[in-house]
Amino acid sequence: MARNQRERILAAVAEVASTRGYGAMSVQDVVREAGVSRRTFYEQFKNKDHAFLAAYDEASGRLMTAIRAAIDAEETFEGKASAGFRAFLELLAASPAFAKMCIVEVLAAGPDAIARRARTMEEFTAFFEDAAERTLVRENPPSPLIAETIVGGVYETVYRRIARGETAELPKLLPDLVESALLPYVGERKAAEQRRLLLEGRWPPAA
Repeated sequence: MARNQRERILAAVAEVASTRGYGAMSVQDVVREAGVSRRTFYEQFKNKDHAFLAAYDEASGRLMTAIRAAIDAEETFEGKASAGFRAFLELLAASPAFAKMCIVEVLAAGPDAIARRARTMEEFTAFFEDAAERTLVRENPPSPLIAETIVGGVYETVYRRIARGETAELPKLLPDLVESALLPYVGERKAAEQRRLLLEGRWPPAA
């Protein structure tokens, strides 16, 4: 029962934060959306900040787990990059409230929330760097700064779309984002080829 109530509160936090904005969100808004009492809320959380951080941790944890699984399922760097970014974009598109909470409203939720966002981005960057190290043989591997820049650029691109209410359109960004991400690692020809495969729906290849 308590777990179910907690899940309802976390979902309500995402919904209210995405529709009203973090600054305007109140505990009363959350309990009304979740269908629980204020007493139940305060049995689980200290305040709205505590609830928001818990909701962010839950959503971002699931997102990173899905991205890692998608990357690990592929053998080539092109495949890993495509699978990781596809998981990222499709999961955000499937959950607009959580997407806006994790990508947009987190920046308005104070220093603890911003620090959590930074850690999430660092984890995503580490996935990308690890994929490159495991699949590419290079005498002069790209600087780690490149992966950080790629992930930061993807976040900024996604942020703008979500802020404009275009969350459902995020998966359409995949071919161009993948080409841009691959370019410093595999070169123009291979990056363009992977973009073409994605545009034509020929990746992943049929079993």
